[in-house]
Amino acid sequence: MTYIIYYAFVFMALGMIFSAIRFVKGPTAADRTVAMDTLTTIGVAGLVLLGYMFQRFIYVDVALVYAVLGFIGVIVIARYLEGAL
Repeated sequence: MTYIIYYAFVFMALGMIFSAIRFVKGPTAADRTVAMDTLTTIGVAGLVLLGYMFQRFIYVDVALVYAVLGFIGVIVIARYLEGAL
């Protein structure tokens, strides 16, 4: 079972690397926003996986707060790019 968790961490790390590259090289602000949202989602999944691995379920609560703040951040950035703010 622990090998599956380690493989999940490897795939999440690869996803974070590719998202970080898109965040840096994104030709438009919308690409950077989507990359930031992807990084947030992968980070939330990593926190949940860490909580499962260490049997510390406080990480799940932190992940939920992080997910809500990330969602609000993406909405604010999208509204700004749209010109509504």
